[in-house]
Amino acid sequence: MKAKNYLFQALLRSILKIILKIILKKDTTKDIWDSMKRKYQGSMRIKRAQLQALRKEFETLHLKVGETVNDYFVRTLMIVNKMKANGENKSDTVVVEKILRSMTQKFNYVVCSIEEAQDTTTLSIDELQSSLIVHEQRMTSLEEEQVLKVTYGESSNRGTGRSGYRG
Repeated sequence: MKAKNYLFQALLRSILKIILKIILKKDTTKDIWDSMKRKYQGSMRIKRAQLQALRKEFETLHLKVGETVNDYFVRTLMIVNKMKANGENKSDTVVVEKILRSMTQKFNYVVCSIEEAQDTTTLSIDELQSSLIVHEQRMTSLEEEQVLKVTYGESSNRGTGRSGYRG
């Protein structure tokens, strides 16, 4: 009875309402546990299929043009966490190397410098993320600076013609 009581206490009220009829028909705590496990964990076949889909998504993952580093990390870590929930644990090294491989060409020099300067087997995901964010911010500020120079240069030359002579 104590074990049944603990199981009831551990369930959310919304779930309890749904499966109460099923639970009440079970005689032992083990029967209740097995029934809930089947209902909420899913079969191994479904898990394997979900893992296959997640593996494919992980393998084809790459930073999209215009996507921020932070958004890319969120997307990547969501997939990694779903894989973990389905029984496959990706090490930090695998995730770090995947991220480095899947950056856009704009980050090539950054990726090379990270690979040359640090041991990717000991580099944490957080360290990589902060390093890439810093580089992204620098690139963004340089691009904005160049746009300002071009814009300012064009506005100061307006009306002067090609030679700059206002005659």
